[in-house]
Amino acid sequence: MNHTGQLFRVSTFGESHGAGIGALVDGLPAGVFIDLEFIRQEMQRRKPGQSAIVTQRTEEDEVQILSGVFEQYSTGAPIALWIANQDAKSKDYSHLKDTFRPSHADFTYHQKYKGFRDYQGGGRASARETAARVAAGALAKLWLNQFGVQIKAYTSQIGHIGLTYPCPEAEALLFAAGYQEHITRCPIAEKGDEMELFIKKIRKEGDTVGGLITCVVKNVPVGWGEPVFGKLHAELGKAILNIHACKGFEYGSGFAGVAMRGSQHNDILTTQSGKISTQTNHSGGIQGGISNGEDIYFRAAFKPVATILQPQNSINTQSQPVTVAGKGRHDPCVIPRAVPIVEAATAMVLADMSLLFLSQQQHFYPNKATN
Repeated sequence: MNHTGQLFRVSTFGESHGAGIGALVDGLPAGVFIDLEFIRQEMQRRKPGQSAIVTQRTEEDEVQILSGVFEQYSTGAPIALWIANQDAKSKDYSHLKDTFRPSHADFTYHQKYKGFRDYQGGGRASARETAARVAAGALAKLWLNQFGVQIKAYTSQIGHIGLTYPCPEAEALLFAAGYQEHITRCPIAEKGDEMELFIKKIRKEGDTVGGLITCVVKNVPVGWGEPVFGKLHAELGKAILNIHACKGFEYGSGFAGVAMRGSQHNDILTTQSGKISTQTNHSGGIQGGISNGEDIYFRAAFKPVATILQPQNSINTQSQPVTVAGKGRHDPCVIPRAVPIVEAATAMVLADMSLLFLSQQQHFYPNKATN
């Protein structure tokens, strides 16, 4: 299962310490302007070595487009994206050849693939693979531009330091003209500074910390999503939970909604200037698995990075007790670099849902007008 999507279909390939990683994007309609500078900017937001609070592995993450684009427009053919690895230091992982790191994918990969495991940087289990998703997600965003869809994710919590959910103040800043991302990706600078200091403290201790990412999507038309097995929130949840280290997903009111009564939770429908909308948005922009035109918002939880620079008890491939500690370059917290990954995953789902919706409107309801 190295692919995702039905009509907007993305496959990724490559390992953390191989020659490089890449993606094959199939289904992007012809005629989409491929903004190379926009793709570069998206990759810069995810790349390692960008600040003092992320891994110091140095990768430029420049995307080479091998096919499917002519004179900077998509042709409708599959688009092959290639990102070379430039700064892999495989020797940092030699001590893990026969050892399992606690809470990492070492043990499960070893068992699933009968002992054939790329231990250098974790191979496919490394978050390095997500660079390919960000590149593919950038193409999805370029397609979604024609609908006016805006996808913005931000850091809403690091460890015990967090914002409210939802947080109107943060979202107002996020969508404001001239918004500049904080090093932590938290829109409220004061909280961002506090988070930054906390991550640096955790890093100095040789430890790691987790956090929360909130994502807000504006201008999704009514009708995207399938009613039963392809519910929009289910597809979003699947895409987000498929990101490395993600352990939880909630949209709309989420788990807090269980403490509310139906009379409090129901989003009352109203009409303003001929447009149907809701007075509240506890549904998070999705009802019955289908977008209702309101802002889609959700939150994702990411665990602390499994590789820490402290000795821990574990076992080796011979089931013998060992002591293992991480070496080399690792993120003390995935959250700042995971923000663009969450946006990319969201964009890929919405691109797929948009194409499904358009195909249904064209083939099943050719004479039926929709608002």
